[in-house]
Amino acid sequence: MEEPTIALVSKERHANMAAIRSKDTKPEMIVRRGLWKRGFRYRLNHKRLPGHPDLVLKKYRTCIFVNGCFWHGHDVELPPSDDGLSMIENSACCKIPKTNRAFWVKKIRRNKERDKEEQKKLAAMGWHCITVWECELKPSKREETLNAIAFTLNHIWLQDHQAVVVAYPQWDEEGMQMPMAAEERDDPEDK
Repeated sequence: MEEPTIALVSKERHANMAAIRSKDTKPEMIVRRGLWKRGFRYRLNHKRLPGHPDLVLKKYRTCIFVNGCFWHGHDVELPPSDDGLSMIENSACCKIPKTNRAFWVKKIRRNKERDKEEQKKLAAMGWHCITVWECELKPSKREETLNAIAFTLNHIWLQDHQAVVVAYPQWDEEGMQMPMAAEERDDPEDK
């Protein structure tokens, strides 16, 4: 009698996991609205770039990935092989299920490895990458995170567009006479 209950729970879990979207998620929408409100313009899911970044800011040569903590294993150290699956420590925001643990560890490991490879490819192409985690967008941290993203984007733009600073000569007040903007002239025609 226990077997049908376990199968039903498994089917329910499968249905729940299958219903999770990969685009237009709530964390992604929070980042999009926050950046738009701060004056940043972007493209969504650029197909020609590795990894199809969630947001692409071409002016800043920056890709933003908005990652779910569970799906991308935020702060979870995974062993290099499937040995020691029971020894994996959950993080505060990523709890690996106890049922079918080997499957989930393998899936999360694959996601983490793919993320690293995609960001290496983007860096080789000259793109900056910013990863925003779902837990960083909780209401208590949201504004701080969005301000940090805006600060980073502005810093990137300033680094990429540094102008040559022109040094103007310093006026020595004792040795030089300062030019006057409007001087009186002794012109006979003015009288």
